[in-house]
Parts: sequence; structure tokens; C-alpha cells
Amino acid sequence: MRDEEQANSMRLTLISMPWAIFNRPSIQLGTLKGFLGQQPEQIKVDCLHPYLAVAARLGMDYYRQISENPWAGEALYCGLLFPGQAEQAAQVFARYLPARITGMGYEQLLSQLEEEMEKWLDQLQLDNCSLIGFSVCFSQLPASLYAARKIKARWPDIPIVMGGSTCTRELGSSLLAEFSAIDYVITGEGEQPLQELLLHLNGQTELTCGTILRKNQTIAALTDHEISEIADLSSLPLPVYDDYFQEMQILGLDFIPVLPIEFSRGCWWNKCTFCNLNLQWQGYRAKKAEQVATEVKEMHKKYQCLDYTFTDNALPVKEADLFFATMADSGKDLRFFGEIRTLKKAATYHLYRKGGLNSVQVGIEALSDSLLARMNKGTTVMDNLVAMKFAASASMTLDGNLILEFPGSSQEEVTETLRILELALPFRPLSAAGFFLGHGSPVCVQPKQYGITAIVQHPNNRKLYPKRILDNLDMLIKSWRGDRTLQKKQWLPVRNRIVQWHQFHARRPDPSKHALSYRDGGDFIIIRQERINDPPLHHRLRGLSRRIYLACEEPVEKKKLLTQFSQVTKEQLSGFLADLEQKKILYANTKSCLALAVRQP
Repeated sequence: MRDEEQANSMRLTLISMPWAIFNRPSIQLGTLKGFLGQQPEQIKVDCLHPYLAVAARLGMDYYRQISENPWAGEALYCGLLFPGQAEQAAQVFARYLPARITGMGYEQLLSQLEEEMEKWLDQLQLDNCSLIGFSVCFSQLPASLYAARKIKARWPDIPIVMGGSTCTRELGSSLLAEFSAIDYVITGEGEQPLQELLLHLNGQTELTCGTILRKNQTIAALTDHEISEIADLSSLPLPVYDDYFQEMQILGLDFIPVLPIEFSRGCWWNKCTFCNLNLQWQGYRAKKAEQVATEVKEMHKKYQCLDYTFTDNALPVKEADLFFATMADSGKDLRFFGEIRTLKKAATYHLYRKGGLNSVQVGIEALSDSLLARMNKGTTVMDNLVAMKFAASASMTLDGNLILEFPGSSQEEVTETLRILELALPFRPLSAAGFFLGHGSPVCVQPKQYGITAIVQHPNNRKLYPKRILDNLDMLIKSWRGDRTLQKKQWLPVRNRIVQWHQFHARRPDPSKHALSYRDGGDFIIIRQERINDPPLHHRLRGLSRRIYLACEEPVEKKKLLTQFSQVTKEQLSGFLADLEQKKILYANTKSCLALAVRQP
């Protein structure tokens, strides 16, 4: 009986390569291990995180710098994967991480990464391994290809599968054609396809899942098979991060990890024209708040961690409300990071902050209403300023991007952006993100609608990959022809203004104070306004002026103000609001207005 069980048992080795964030276990690996572990088949899953050893070798701070610069990370492993490209790859690396910042040369880094790879391979235990799987996300593709080649050279009989958000159908097909080390690619959600692949390799079933690619398989054949996804996310067990903690202990690493958790898959909005983050999902699914709260409680008990990061593209609003209300009553000092769309009410930000959400990524993307409309964000400049103000008032760190050089942007949109940036100066600065053409995004699918005349390989990829290979790889990041030169020129003032914005906040003498704040004296308020290269200004609003300004604490329609303050004429109100906007302490559009000052606690 034991021999029969051993014959039916399967061993899977899952790997997450650099440049995954070092202080987080891979949720992809942890979720797959949890899912396969609850199946009736005997499947032993080993999760390996070689990025931990690389981080220990290079140093945590330096590893973090590389992981935050995706092109720099890809340039390193492309230099090992394609030695003939090393010289050009070094140029890409130097552009994003100059030696004066890193203190380490490109060739020295290649040598260390190569030595670490050989050391890791020498320690691998792959006896009786049925399948090796690579989770390929972020900037992990070159590192995964390099490791797969090395593993295949030592263990040629063990099949290798790749999957993850980077593995689109088109790229997956070309990877199989160009890289002999890869035997299979899973192009969508991984749980059920990976289980089917294991059973197939064990002789127990045929491959029917349309998201499992094999060599010499055409893309058209995918439509003949069923795409397999988890219909109900509540059926998924808790991710298993035990292997990550064991590797930490073996390496002697002493830091407190941030644990990834999953509320939903996909994006409930999923309409942004520039976005390609949801190619692997066939729809939006979310767990209930009660289940996620239970999962956090179990992970807290099992791993004794207080910091968590949601992997969602956008938290589900109603369930998030319930979740953070529950967490607010947990009695624990839990901290969360999550990506959210703009929220409308200050009370929601305060609720989330009380529930532990101390850091958020908000999809700001633009500060021009017409540009936001062409991006199909479903938000306005007012919404974005509301998010920045309310996050600040809740003592919540808000990070976001401004997409510059969007194809077809007008000078009027640049001018509007510059004007709004003056009003946004008091809030945490956003990051400049030059537009890139993402494979599968609406802009990429319908380029002519955005003035794009041709789609070409990204110039960085032309330096990182040999031409014979790149010609057959459908990479996720592309370049384009059209009005790129014009866009770079007209958006340069915005890019410079964002640099100035960051410098202003870096030099502020007391970051604990809001840069634009007010204190209420009962029948007057005093607004304190910090400025660039000038001493702060103080504005005193008395009586009726105070009441009108405080009535704009949240966005309010001008006609409502006229009703509320009937003693004021339309012309008087317009003049007063225009004066406040000129002073950069209020924002107004054609219908509504928002006071920008945050009450100083």
C-alpha cells in the first residue's frame, strides 16, 4: 500500500526569483501551496525564495534600490542570460541606477549574482521532483529564464512550467518557442491549471485547460478548451508562508516581514485605457470582509506579524468598509497597505485609518479633467484633490502617479495640470510616470484612436535581448510612434514642477505639521500656508467668511452654498471663492468647490 501511495504522490517545487520585494513572501507561491495542499491527491509542495539569498548577499538597502527600478533589475539578469548583450545591458542599468548611487559596478554585480546562482543550485534538493514552477511577475522574467536554463542543464528530465502576470498568451507561446528549458506556460490563474498539469504528468488525466500552453501549440487552439478559474475565492485556504520563514532563519535574516493578503482578483472598475494589469483574470471576484478578517487573525497568530499588504488592484469598497471597521475593534496595532480608488468621504478615510490602513496607493494618474476622461478613469480633478486632502487629514500616507506624455495630450491639459499642481503643493507629492504602452491595454489594442501610428519594441528591450529572440517575443512593455517627441517637450515643465514639489516636502522643517492647515477660533479661523522659498503666510477668515470656508470642508456645490448662505449674492460668492483660489487655499470647478486646508490637530 505504501508503494502505491508513493507512486501516486507528486512533488512540486515552486520558485520566485529576484526582483521580488525581499521583505514579503510570495503570495503566488503561498496561495498555490495552500490550494494544492487541500486537494485529495498527495502533492508535496516546496516553495523557494532565492531572492532572499540575493538580498542577503547584496545588502537589503541595495537590493531594495534594484527592486524599485525594474529596468535595472532586468538589465542585470539579461547580462547573465545573454552575455553578448552585457555591454548594452550595462548602459540600461547605469541609466536607472548610476554607480554614484549604488557604489557597485555592473560587472561586479553580475559576478555576485552568478556566484549566488551556482551556490543556490548546489543546495537544491530535487530528488523525485515531478515539476518545477516559476512565478513570473514584476521584473522577474530574465532571472526566471536564467534560473530555468541553469536548472535544466543539471536536471534535464524535470519539466519546467512558468506562470504569473507576465505570462500572457502571446508571450507564453513565444517563450516556449525560444527557450528550450521551458516545457509549459500557464497563461492565467494558476491553481486549477497547475493541479491539472501535475495530474497529467502523473498519468492521471489529459490536459484540457485552455490556459496551459505546450510547445508547438498555436494560440488559436486556446479557444477550443475551457479556461479554469476559482469561481468563489472564499474556497481558497490561507496562503502558506512557512518555507519563506524557514529560509529567513537559515540565512540569519533579522527583519519583520510584511505579509501579502488577497481581498479580490481583477479590478471592479477595469476601464482605464492605459492599464494592462488584469490580463490574467477573466472577471472580478472578491471575498467577504468577515473571511479576510479571519485570515488576518490566523496569519497574525501563526506568523506573529503586524504588517500586511493587500495585493488587490483596487480594494472592494463596501467589503473594505466592513473589514476596516472590524479591524478598528481588534485591539491590535495592525498596519495595512492597499491600492484604492478615490473615496468620496473624509469619514471613510478616517475609518480606514483607524482600522490600520496607514498607507495607500491611489490611482490619481492625471490632474486634468479632459485627460482623466480620455484615460477613462471615471474620476475628476476634484476627486483626486479630495483623496489627497482626506488622506492627509487622516494621517494616511498616500502615494500615486501622474502619467506624463499620454498620447494626444494637449497643451491645455498640460497648462491645467500645472495650475492644479500649485493647489496640490501642500499634499504628499506624487511621482512622475512617463506613459508606457502596455500590451493588451485599450490604448495598445486601438492605437489609432490615440494618435499612435506604429507599435514597436521598447528601446530598453532592444538593448537587453538579442534581436533574433526579441523579434519573436511579445513583451508586456512596448514603445510607440506618433507624437512622442511633442509630448516629451510639452510635459517637461510638469516633470520639473514635480521635482520641485518633492524638494519642497523634503526641506520642510516640521513634517508633523500640515503644509496647509487651519485652526478654528470659534468665530474666526487662521489658515497657515507654507510656500516654496518663502516664509509661511497666514490668512484670517472671520464670521461669514469662516462659515463659508468651513462649509467647503468636503466638496460642495456652489448652488448649495447660495442656498445655505442666502444673504450672499451669486456675484459675491463667486468673487470670494475666486479670491480663495487665487490664494491657493481652495479649489473650484464650474459646479463645486473644496477647501484645501486641513485642520491641524
